[in-house]
Amino acid sequence: MATDASPPKASPDTGPAQPTTEEFVEVQESAEFAELRHAHRSFAFPLTVAFVLWYLLYVLLSNYAGGFMGTRLFGNVNVALVFGLAQFLTTFLIAWFYSRHAATKLDPKAAAIKSRMEADA
Repeated sequence: MATDASPPKASPDTGPAQPTTEEFVEVQESAEFAELRHAHRSFAFPLTVAFVLWYLLYVLLSNYAGGFMGTRLFGNVNVALVFGLAQFLTTFLIAWFYSRHAATKLDPKAAAIKSRMEADA
């Protein structure tokens, strides 16, 4: 029994044509894509570094400043609990802030690149 190992042919109505590898490389080297990459990196890298430093501060204070972290603020709530909850808060704030940044700065640029590539293909 012989089988055909070639991939099935796509019908014309399955979606937009796919760009070639050369077209992807050309877009990757374009100024428009460099601007998109810069907009992402200039946002993501500083916030990542800031959050990692904030997290390391929490870990180091927990390990080496037990007296300070154990200071009661009110009732059974101490500094360590407030710092721990602040970690969650900053995580959600960064995610929300990035979502806004992506929607306003990154998505329009990426959509323009994508639509141009699909139109050219």
